[in-house]
Amino acid sequence: MRLLFLGDMVGRSGRTAVWDKLPGLIEEFSFDFVVVNGENAAGGFGITEEIFLRTIESGADVVTTGNHVWDQREALSFCERHDRFVRPANFPGGTPGRGSGVYVARNGARVLVSNIMGRIFMHPDLDDPFMTAERELAACPLGEQADAVIIDFHAEATSEKQCFGHFVDGRASLVVGTHTHIPTADHQVLNGGTAYISDAGMCGDFDSSLGMDKEEPINRFVSKIPKGRFEAATGPATLCGVAVEISERTGLAESIQPLRIGPRLEECLPVY
Repeated sequence: MRLLFLGDMVGRSGRTAVWDKLPGLIEEFSFDFVVVNGENAAGGFGITEEIFLRTIESGADVVTTGNHVWDQREALSFCERHDRFVRPANFPGGTPGRGSGVYVARNGARVLVSNIMGRIFMHPDLDDPFMTAERELAACPLGEQADAVIIDFHAEATSEKQCFGHFVDGRASLVVGTHTHIPTADHQVLNGGTAYISDAGMCGDFDSSLGMDKEEPINRFVSKIPKGRFEAATGPATLCGVAVEISERTGLAESIQPLRIGPRLEECLPVY
């Protein structure tokens, strides 16, 4: 079974690149299941229903989010209408939408997707992500109710991400870090069989500051005085993510490979 995870879409540049390239990637590499993080897709802040639906139409099976999930207020209502839209599972009880779900892959496998947010240097400060993972995995164990388990761990601190990966090692197929928008080089299969990377990177313009036009972030570092709003960069986007091969027998990872396509970073495609 082959899984593709694409990191945070940032602005028009990032989302249109995903829409353009994803159908071809699915066909070329025979991906059975695709997850895309969409929390920065609308101008860099949140996601609209139209963008969500277009991402699903392009081939994504699930769209995950993070700390910007509610930046577009319409998400508070449309999240209830779409079970393929996933917000962090560790929001307090009663929060609209869902934090996880079980979906059927193209090969018929049952895939649990859970979106969990870290707490170090993050706002809002949500419930304990480790205990949230315990709850989600207990409700739908790998090898019983799920043939594969994907956790999008949306967090800032690499130490928290790594500890979380080791915490669920052997109980998830993939733990993929999102939020910092820079692809890390630590993709690996952990000792228990869980594929892991600290950050998948972003789908956006890398001639930027984390996908934002670089002038205003530079100004704030230099002067400490805001001159305007952050705006998503509009140059050509580079797609970043990971491709994971999962054992159909155990549900654990057999390999994880980085995927990068675009003009700014060294291109990297999975080899099967």
